[in-house]
Amino acid sequence: MNASAEHHNKKDKTQEDIERLNDVQILLDEADDVPVPISVYDDPIGLYLLSPSGALPDPAKLALAEKRLTKMGFKVKIDKAADAKHLRFAGTDKQRAQAFSRAANDSSTVVMATRGGYGISRILHQIDWKLLENNPKKYIGYSDFTAFNLALLAKTGLSSYTGPAAVSDFGNKKIDDLTAEIFVESMRGELEILSFESPDSDAVDARGTLWGGNLAMIASLVGTPYLPKIKNGILFLEDVGEHPYRVERMLTHLLHAGILHKQKAIVLGHITDYKLAENDNGYDMPHVIKWLKEQVNVPLVYGLPYGHGDVRVTLPIGKKVGIATEDGMAYLVLEEHEHTHDAEAAIDDLEGYDHFHEGVHLHIHEEPKPENNKKSGKKKKK
Repeated sequence: MNASAEHHNKKDKTQEDIERLNDVQILLDEADDVPVPISVYDDPIGLYLLSPSGALPDPAKLALAEKRLTKMGFKVKIDKAADAKHLRFAGTDKQRAQAFSRAANDSSTVVMATRGGYGISRILHQIDWKLLENNPKKYIGYSDFTAFNLALLAKTGLSSYTGPAAVSDFGNKKIDDLTAEIFVESMRGELEILSFESPDSDAVDARGTLWGGNLAMIASLVGTPYLPKIKNGILFLEDVGEHPYRVERMLTHLLHAGILHKQKAIVLGHITDYKLAENDNGYDMPHVIKWLKEQVNVPLVYGLPYGHGDVRVTLPIGKKVGIATEDGMAYLVLEEHEHTHDAEAAIDDLEGYDHFHEGVHLHIHEEPKPENNKKSGKKKKK
């Protein structure tokens, strides 16, 4: 390379850096114009951000997410490899596995993925599970992070959370108010009951271990030591970009593995962004649901506002919860009152909670329309 070409490349690099910094400042300025509609807290919670899956396409959004989360009452630390890139991943397998160790050794109480994508499955055998077991945190993410949620439960018995990711949910110009509010309340242990519109759901009043997440990730863990063996559980499922026949095939995999029959309820969230083909001849998700009902004698509950849609509630994975349906509504009892032993009793005691909203029904393969969208109900601890 001659001196002229080298000077030109350095000039281009400098210009790129300037443009990137300008982009970051623009996003931060826009964030100042968008209020975060949650309570103000005087005691910030330590929050550690890591990137265990796909590389961040726009690192500027990480800075925006950091500022937003700080406003929401968190003291944010960013892992040193959070914006790393290796092929399609956020760093090498070793870098991403070691990020969990760095998070475990950090003083932060919450550890959040920056985004999903793909990559956690590649590093499950490299994560120091004993270190994580000895240093419990509130881990949270979604999509590809399902693999970590379930592996943590299988290898250590520790619960974790599925819900928003830092950049995906808080690094864009607009954020969903309800997603943010429920996330904060969940991290502070304030959320007790989550309700949502659930017409046509089966009658259920049960208690069991809540678990699940992304269907593709769950199916991929069958037959491995990273899938917890849960009986009498409450299994919730979501997926994105998967044709109905692929969803049915993954459900068939769980059926033949003997997993579906062992559950007390199956709760369906968003199943979105797929394209039908001409040779489907009318075959769509309702046919998959009808087939599923014919195969398992387990109550099906619809409308969970969770997945890859606009609203993404925060849910514990590996924790005992109650579930009940009544009058077109579904209720997840996440924190029970003392002496309350079933979900229906907790619902009857609604006056004992001080924070409640109307529910929202999110149809399969149909994004909610803002003008008709009502909030998910939630009850908050006093």
